[in-house]
Amino acid sequence: MPPPTVTLGLVQMAMRPDKASNVARACAAIADVARRGADVVVLPELFASPYFCQVQDPGRFELAESVDGPTVEAIAAAAREHGVAVITPIFERRAAGVYHNSLVVLGPAGGRLGLYRKMHIPDDPLYYEKYYFTPGDLGFVAVSTPFAKIGPLICWDQWYPEAARLVALQGAQVLCYPTAIGWHPKEKAEFGAAQLAAWQIIQRSHAIANGVYVAAVNRVGHEGPAGGGLEFWGHSFVADPFGVVLAEAGEGEETLVVPLDLARLEDVRRNWPFFRDRRIDAYAGIASRFGGEAGA
Repeated sequence: MPPPTVTLGLVQMAMRPDKASNVARACAAIADVARRGADVVVLPELFASPYFCQVQDPGRFELAESVDGPTVEAIAAAAREHGVAVITPIFERRAAGVYHNSLVVLGPAGGRLGLYRKMHIPDDPLYYEKYYFTPGDLGFVAVSTPFAKIGPLICWDQWYPEAARLVALQGAQVLCYPTAIGWHPKEKAEFGAAQLAAWQIIQRSHAIANGVYVAAVNRVGHEGPAGGGLEFWGHSFVADPFGVVLAEAGEGEETLVVPLDLARLEDVRRNWPFFRDRRIDAYAGIASRFGGEAGA
């Protein structure tokens, strides 16, 4: 069984144009948080490159790699050297014309413990992910590590209570959301505070509703043309099973090392027994697109 405590290391990064530089800096951050006691390290979504989904450009597919390609190999070597598990996002080339926004869960020996392919794919201004990514086909998975059972999800997944619930029902103790989310600079003054608050509230609600820890790990910095592009807002955080924020980063590059008491899950669920009171006999309509229509 995993130990009663686990320590998370969150790596909040700004991305440079050069993939090798980003991977090297991620490895250095893994070493840093491991020295400070981290057992499980979480990297941001698509950390090896700038966020290329701001444009629809077939040349950007050249950034993709297989799940055993050089990026995962480098992170696996760092995991092995420092004895940590690493949530490792990757732009996955599965086959010619089939690409995924994925992550690999690497164990402390450097081996692959799990693979998750992003299920919810957005298509919004400057987030043109449907152009690049085939929706995930592995379902929602909870991955056992020697330290804790992890529920790996990716960015847009964080807005969906169904995803959080399904991995929690598989025994996930910590939901991890590698993320690339930010403001359109021209909208920040009017909408920025509300957008950031909504992002935090929805994920804290997953922690409460499922009696689990939640870790969200974002990137930072401006990417794209001056006066446009995206300003990634950072604010990576960890919330406990009652939704209390245990640690939160700012809007610059930063690492967080956060110890978690896994016994707290039992305590919270005894007092807030949401799983006990679920009406699983009455939820058939959740699989409908809208309104419970037959065949919807």
